[in-house]
Amino acid sequence: MAAADLTTHPGHLARRLQQAHYLLWNAMVSEEITSPQYAVLNTLVAEPGLDQRTVGERVGLDRSTIAEVISRLSRRGLLDKVRDPQDGRRSLLRPTDEGVRTHRKLTVRTARMNQVFLAPLTADERTVFFDLIRRVADAAEGLRNPSEPLAAPR
Repeated sequence: MAAADLTTHPGHLARRLQQAHYLLWNAMVSEEITSPQYAVLNTLVAEPGLDQRTVGERVGLDRSTIAEVISRLSRRGLLDKVRDPQDGRRSLLRPTDEGVRTHRKLTVRTARMNQVFLAPLTADERTVFFDLIRRVADAAEGLRNPSEPLAAPR
């Protein structure tokens, strides 16, 4: 049996892409704040006062992962949790002043990192790349949430 051509395996390529992103993130953005932590902070800067479940849905993190990310950001003093006055069982999340400052700094660095990361692509190719990768990611979300029907192939 011949060996498989891994350049045609999306999972293999996705892992390589993730590795490259991780290395660039640590070198150019932050060794302390991870990309998922930044995504949570970014969401809460845009929409302060969301609950943990909603933030997790917005950034595509499962319940246990979002709980750990929120915990780490809170311990770093970047997020505040306050009890929801309408539902005492849940907490609402807001970035602290330090969280907003950290977000601002990381946003500039992230933009630079993305330029380096996407440098092999032309502007038109970037548009196609984002469209394709978003469609695959959205379909993968459907696999995680079996109550939602899988998207039909185009």
